[in-house]
Amino acid sequence: MLSALVSVATVLVVGGLLFLVGSLLLGRGETQPPADPDRSPLELPEDRPVTADDVRGVRMTVTVRGYRMTEVDWLLEQLARVLEERDEQVAALRARLDEAGRAMDGADDAPPPGVGGNGGRADA
Repeated sequence: MLSALVSVATVLVVGGLLFLVGSLLLGRGETQPPADPDRSPLELPEDRPVTADDVRGVRMTVTVRGYRMTEVDWLLEQLARVLEERDEQVAALRARLDEAGRAMDGADDAPPPGVGGNGGRADA
């Protein structure tokens, strides 16, 4: 009975020491300070719209727990901004297309110049 208690106590002490050493070595999370949200090692083109290949080519820094959250947040913010700009452009182009379509419909309804409601005679 005493040997069983000693064995359990030994396992608990060794487990506790391993946990303590692991906690001290690995730390509580990322070992690097958080990145500045306005700057990132990720690069997207600034002189042209972002393409799908640009997004596919992005490689984020891998840390012990996965990707750096600040880099992922930065990338998502950039993509959101690009999508907003494209949505605005699409809406503006659709509005122009609708205006042009209405102008064309109005032009189709009007009689050609010189043709009135009197059967095409100009003397009336």
